[in-house]
Amino acid sequence: MRAIVTGQIGMDKKPYLDGAARFAGAQGETISLYHVGDIMYREARDVRPGKILDLPISRLSSLRRAAFKDIINDSRDHKNILVNTHATFRWRHGLFSAFDFDQISKMSPDIFIALVDNIEVVHHRLHEEHEIDATLKDCMVWREEEILATELMSQAIPGSKFYILSRGRHEPTVKTLFRLICRHDMRKVYPSFPMSHVVDMPDILAEIDAFRAALADHFITFDPGDVDEKLLLDRAIAASKDGKDYLDVTPHTFGGGKAAAPIRVRVREVLDIAGDIDGQIYMRDFKLIDQSDMIVSYVPELPNGMPGLSSGVERELQHAFEHTKEVFVVWKPKKAPSPFITETATKVFSSTAEALAYFEKNGYFVQKNLFGQ
Repeated sequence: MRAIVTGQIGMDKKPYLDGAARFAGAQGETISLYHVGDIMYREARDVRPGKILDLPISRLSSLRRAAFKDIINDSRDHKNILVNTHATFRWRHGLFSAFDFDQISKMSPDIFIALVDNIEVVHHRLHEEHEIDATLKDCMVWREEEILATELMSQAIPGSKFYILSRGRHEPTVKTLFRLICRHDMRKVYPSFPMSHVVDMPDILAEIDAFRAALADHFITFDPGDVDEKLLLDRAIAASKDGKDYLDVTPHTFGGGKAAAPIRVRVREVLDIAGDIDGQIYMRDFKLIDQSDMIVSYVPELPNGMPGLSSGVERELQHAFEHTKEVFVVWKPKKAPSPFITETATKVFSSTAEALAYFEKNGYFVQKNLFGQ
């Protein structure tokens, strides 16, 4: 499998992708990893680290083409390759592309992956690594541009597929990336569950986390909870009501490393991107469903006995049904589901264990003794 992974500056893709390559090695697979930026710096030894984007666009283009030429020549006979690059740059030159269609065509990628992460973490990394003045809004716009340009690249390569993948808010998703490249016959699943309105219900959250983990053990999962900017917005709204100008956010760490120091985020900047957060959640979650084979939704029973069925979950189920995906529901409440659930669901289960037993019996799992993790 030949994969191109993109993502805006501030994603810190290199250690993440290095982790995916190491994970592949532990599974007996080899992923040949090419970091386009590193190759460009080797070609431009006169350029100080972190300053390559300040070069004239003509020289940047020349360096990039030289890097891709080397990658194309070196990777011809490799089984699995992963190219770490960008689709766009929003820099001092304005917005400009970071690829050439003729070279992308020669590389013949099978998949294109746009990597995303929580925007406040991306914003923080960007300013730690570069001398630039960018707002949260700038970073949100750049992410949309990166996703769109990556999708357009995929559309230009016949037979290739496009995916959006999160680095993971709660744990790294290197296993998901590994499976997309080396275990691509595994079924792809969108786990659907209520989020914002159960955030203060620890028992319900524990149920949902167990459900998510069980699916991730057996499928390629595109988990909407791996980017949780809606929670950031809710916190900013609460902070604003309390008259606070800043809030502290603890970023996730990669690979279980040392806990990162809290990030201080300006409340006003978060409120300014409220519409962007909602709009991108709406767009991204539907795209995650579209790139999946099926949706599995978990509906818990709330402490008052009512179903924990959010409007988002209902809309996701309807979208999946209308786009001919298999629709499965784990329904925990004692109250029976409405026809709007039963008439659109392929099957309704009473527990996650019952759902997994059905999937195993009906051949939904790829055999681990053949395909590993």
